[in-house]
This record gives sequence, structure tokens and C-alpha cells, in this order.
Amino acid sequence: MSVADLTPTEARARFRDGLVTPTAGWCAGWTQANLLVLPRELAYDFLLFAQRNPVPCPVLDVLDPGAVAGPLLDGDVRTDLPAYRVYVDGELAEEVGDVRSWWRDDLVSFLIGCSFTFEDALLEAGVPVRHVEQGVNVPMYVTDRRCRPAGAISGPLVVSMRPVPAEQVATAVRVTSRYPAVHGAPVHVGDPGALGIADLAAPDFGDPVDVRPGEVPVFWGCGVTPQAAVMESRPALAIAHAPGHMLVTDARDSAYLVP
Repeated sequence: MSVADLTPTEARARFRDGLVTPTAGWCAGWTQANLLVLPRELAYDFLLFAQRNPVPCPVLDVLDPGAVAGPLLDGDVRTDLPAYRVYVDGELAEEVGDVRSWWRDDLVSFLIGCSFTFEDALLEAGVPVRHVEQGVNVPMYVTDRRCRPAGAISGPLVVSMRPVPAEQVATAVRVTSRYPAVHGAPVHVGDPGALGIADLAAPDFGDPVDVRPGEVPVFWGCGVTPQAAVMESRPALAIAHAPGHMLVTDARDSAYLVP
């Protein structure tokens, strides 16, 4: 069975069993989410940060302190992702497949929209998705654009990039703009230098992909933006997904499609 044909329950079971893999192309039609977990004392600041920066940080759900499941997840947020990153004082402490040993009753989980959600729609419209074609993780870049800060949380905008044939850029913008809850339309088209990106072949997260003649780099807001904020703001503890290794939820992509 293709990974695209798996149900979220089946995919999460594989991840709980130890499979580590980027999730682009998994569970077609089911919504994937970024994860950020913070102590309750910082939850309001981050919620305000997300409200002020909705393009890179579109919140799909917030779990109660200590909760490990919710309406979008009939599972366990501590075990059901293929890989997690744990930050201590803003520094990456470890990357693991299970964060139960780090769990506390005061931790609040944020599920944040992911651009993988609109990739099926891009493919259906005939727009290539290069990292899926190449079987690698999507390239992500820290930009020189600042997010609007909130309380103790501040940081730069992070973007994901997909090369698009020039004649299909308008289609890519039209298709993705119908998914505002999962980053929506691109934040930039064309020159990476306008975002402070020096080299497309050297992403800050993920893997480089081929940009072929006649293609234009197109950049979307990215749910790794909260991790960049963690690195800058340096909370005592934060847990997140490993970039590209998402939470496959029980929500349908169609739930986030607007007319």
C-alpha cells in the first residue's frame, strides 16, 4: 500500500513503532500539522504571537495543559509523530521519536497548519511539488523578515520553497490562497535575496531541491517559524516536530478549503 493511501491511524501507528520519515505525500486528503509545546506560563504569549503572525503560525487547535489528544487527534501527541525536537533554554537538546520522558502536566500543545495540506491540490492542478518528486524533505529558510513579537516570544519568519514553472505561478497562488488555515498564498515569488536568503542550495531546514530552467522559486510561510522563535526567545523547555516530520491529524484537508 502506498503511504498516500494510509489512514492517519495507520500512519501514526508506524511512527509510534519507530519509523522516522518526512511526511510529505502521506495520507492523501488528511491534514498534517506542525507542533509546538510550551509550558502553560508561556502559552498566552505564544497564542498572541500566532494571532499576530497568522500566515506562518495558523493555529488549528490548542490542547488543554497536560492533554495529549483532542478533537483533531485520536492518538497521543507525545508518540505519534515520526520525530520530535526538544529545546532546553532555546538550544536543541535532542531529536527523538517519543517525548513521554519530557512530558509534564503543565505543557500546552499547539497544532499549527502545515503547507503539506495544500500539496495534493497543487498536484491536482498540475503544479509540480519537487520535494515529493525527489523523495526528500521540503527546503525551509530563515528569512530576514521579523515576525511581530508578543510578550516573551519573538523571532524571524521562516518560509518553505517550491520551484514552480513560471507559467504556473498564478495557478499555484490561486490554489494555495484557498487554504488560509494552512499558510495560504505565497509570501514571496522570485528573488530569494529579497528575503535575505543567500543560497537556495543551503536551506536552514530540510533538503535542497532542483530548480530547473524556466522555474521560479515560490515561498510560503512555514510552521517552523515557532521553532525559530524558540531559538531566539529561549524558553526553559519547548517541544516541537522535527521539521518536515509532521503530525498527521484526523481532520480532512477539505475542512480548510474556502470558496
